[in-house]
Amino acid sequence: MALFTGRFFRTFWQPPFEWREFLNQSYNLGNKSLFLVSLTGFIMGLVLDLQSRPTMIEFGAVSWMPSMVGITIVREMGPMVTALICAGKIGSSIGAELGSMRVTEQIDAMEVSGTNPFKYLVVTRVLAATLMVPLLVIVGDACSLGGSFLVEHLKGNVSFHLYFNQVFEGLEMGDIVPSTIKTFFFGAAIGVVGCYKGYTSRKGTAGVGKASNSAVVVASVLVFVLDFIAVLIADLFYEL
Repeated sequence: MALFTGRFFRTFWQPPFEWREFLNQSYNLGNKSLFLVSLTGFIMGLVLDLQSRPTMIEFGAVSWMPSMVGITIVREMGPMVTALICAGKIGSSIGAELGSMRVTEQIDAMEVSGTNPFKYLVVTRVLAATLMVPLLVIVGDACSLGGSFLVEHLKGNVSFHLYFNQVFEGLEMGDIVPSTIKTFFFGAAIGVVGCYKGYTSRKGTAGVGKASNSAVVVASVLVFVLDFIAVLIADLFYEL
């Protein structure tokens, strides 16, 4: 996979860039995942607020709920949950699509016709995943905060203005910047793994299924590893 990633960076700089395919893949990846990310984000916000509220009431800190939920979602839960959903949705989709093209010899036909299949298929999909995952994380975070606000409004009669004022007062640049940067790496990892598993797929339709499943597992593990590294680096900056 390291050689595959190196080939991606070498091919990326070779003109021309396939803009139309890149935009098409960005739309497809974002559009296919948008509803699932929004729904799971909203439910995550509901559950997080419902689970945390009794404890916060017990300690007399229920007024801190919006700030606590906002920091939790923006710093960790939003990026992680969204990235894992994208690993399942986008990673498996790319793996299955490229795997099917490989076993039906469409990729070989592109090479024969003079088209660079790596640049057309792999580079565009990796860049599309790198761009779309951070945008989906923003949508997921917004839906999570919406779910949390709904609970606070129904149970605590908190207004929309007061809730989001407290959310944004609790957030700092140190919460937003690291969590945003790491989502680009999540997206790149999901795109590279999905393309690698599909592009190198073999053994007919069984190989396609294996490539799709393997892409989800490897991409999910990579998301956890990258998140751990991101947290370590962020902690180093906090200590300086």
